[in-house]
Amino acid sequence: MATEPAGTGPSAEAQDARDRSPGARAAGPGGEARRAEARGARARNRPRTGTARTAAARRDGGVRTPPSADGAVPAAPPPGARRLLAGAARRSTGRALLILLATTASAAATIALPAVLGHTLDLLLDRRDGARPWVALCGVLLAAEVLLDALTAHATGVTNARSTAWLRNLGTAHLLSVGPRRAARFTPGDVVTRLTGNAAEAGTVPATAAASVASVLTPVGGIVALVLVDAWTAAVFLAGVPVLLLLLRVFVRSSSDSVTRYQRIQADIAARLMEALGGARTVAAAGTAGRERDRVLAPLPDLDAQGRRMWQVYGRAVTQGGILVPLLTTAVLAVGGVRLAAGQLSVGDLLAASRYAGLAAGIGAVVGRLNALVRGRAAARRTAELLSAPRMRHGTRRLPPGGPGRLELRGVTVVRGGTPVLDGVDLTLPGGVTAAVVGRSGAGKSVLAAVAGRLEDPDDGDVLLDGVPLPELDRAELRREVGYAFERPALFGGTVGAAIAFGAGEPPEEAVRAAARTARADSFIRLLPAGYGTPLADAPLSGGELQRLGLARAFAHAGRLLVLDDATSSLDSVTELEVGRALTRDVRAGTRLLIAHRVSSAARADLVVWLEKGRVRAVGPHEALWERPAYRAVFAGTADPAGAPLSGGPPRTAGAP
Repeated sequence: MATEPAGTGPSAEAQDARDRSPGARAAGPGGEARRAEARGARARNRPRTGTARTAAARRDGGVRTPPSADGAVPAAPPPGARRLLAGAARRSTGRALLILLATTASAAATIALPAVLGHTLDLLLDRRDGARPWVALCGVLLAAEVLLDALTAHATGVTNARSTAWLRNLGTAHLLSVGPRRAARFTPGDVVTRLTGNAAEAGTVPATAAASVASVLTPVGGIVALVLVDAWTAAVFLAGVPVLLLLLRVFVRSSSDSVTRYQRIQADIAARLMEALGGARTVAAAGTAGRERDRVLAPLPDLDAQGRRMWQVYGRAVTQGGILVPLLTTAVLAVGGVRLAAGQLSVGDLLAASRYAGLAAGIGAVVGRLNALVRGRAAARRTAELLSAPRMRHGTRRLPPGGPGRLELRGVTVVRGGTPVLDGVDLTLPGGVTAAVVGRSGAGKSVLAAVAGRLEDPDDGDVLLDGVPLPELDRAELRREVGYAFERPALFGGTVGAAIAFGAGEPPEEAVRAAARTARADSFIRLLPAGYGTPLADAPLSGGELQRLGLARAFAHAGRLLVLDDATSSLDSVTELEVGRALTRDVRAGTRLLIAHRVSSAARADLVVWLEKGRVRAVGPHEALWERPAYRAVFAGTADPAGAPLSGGPPRTAGAP
């Protein structure tokens, strides 16, 4: 272990002087260099796993993929908007095909109807026999349009809902699988916007794309039918088609940019709102509600500008189309009227030609579909960005049966913002011990707790549990055998009992109650209206009660490693002492890693890991470390359970187990 043994060596004064020197971790002259050399040799000889292997590959030039913001390297390029939408379409193939068939059939009925109406009108005007079947056919085509449109609406609604649900599930599952550190690159408000509004808009793309075929088929069919009815009227209409196509091109180009900008500003406002709501008590106490409101709403002018621009682009396209289409229709009617007067067209043909000109100029429908596709693709691009963080990979290995929970950190380094938070940490905790991690704020305690149970991977080095590197472990095995309790636990489940049972596996009711008793939560749970069956929404909890429920959940799922990340900070001293005693007596035997701020917590531990500036300064019993002034200074300003200052000597530990 690359740390100093506690309780041996020179006097406390000499020891503190050595602690402050650059070679504080050395075991003698040249010790740091020798240890660094040994660490390097060990790293070269052992198999590389996890991020250590990828970091080494980057140094060796074997990996060309650029690292992400947190130093991790994706195993494969993240899916873009096209791939994401293609995945959604594959999962809606049947329904999309139904929409395609229904809209195509409806378009066919729409295209056939003018010709049938024109022929029927000629039969009726000429008072010829055989008009009745054609009148019936007109009714059938009209009914078919109505029924097919209703079927399309139903299938579109179902497809949109299923696609949106798939996108939301995919984004949520991916964020939960990348680890808290990588997921933190997205603010809560931004995530909510991407998984609600953006996913909903992206979810409309498969159905819209399927229906777009019919929206294009209708004007194309109208042009073809117009040519068949009368080539002269068709020629007049085709003269304006290039202008229509130009309008569509300009619309798509302008709309895409404005929609993307609008969605990003919308997400920024949502993120600011979530921050404000999360700190509502602080805002109220500071009397800054007005200032905070102004901060949240500051992007509104930009949102307004982009919204106006977006609708101006859409309105301009529709307006221009609205001007061009009547002109084309009028020109067709004018030419058709001349040909009717010359006896070259019948009344029915003129009716059909006028209706086909309207169908052929159906730019409004095409623009609407394009607008939906543009918005959907822009939204899909933002949803796909959630998948850009590399997923945390897991192996298939199992832990050795009956292992005691031996925890090893070998050369573990974690870098954030270019600064090492943990710097080459070497640490071995024998199975079954209770180890308290102490240090000043910013020493790296919570980061050590996170890498110990693989809530995040180190940028370099390895973490092993009972000799197995954590990245090689089966995911279910890892989560069964490593438990966590946090300073501010999040509770999941419909009731208080379900919140304690939440986790890998489903503990029996008696185990849930036993865990609550160990965490000293049973007494206040029984006072709730329905005890363990009380809905969480109906259970007002103080900070200490919330922490005790979090501890109970961790105890109910305790495996061979249990990490308590400042999980007793809100407990009073007496309750903390009781929980500490019960932890060693009533919870499944295994290794316990406690992030400790109180001297009483360190005193009850078997070992203390003293962190300083991301390095392990010393490991040893609390009583031995207490002889050193620098160690005592870590707890400056704290008090023991009895409330006595701790600056004059070691704490009273008579109550410690």
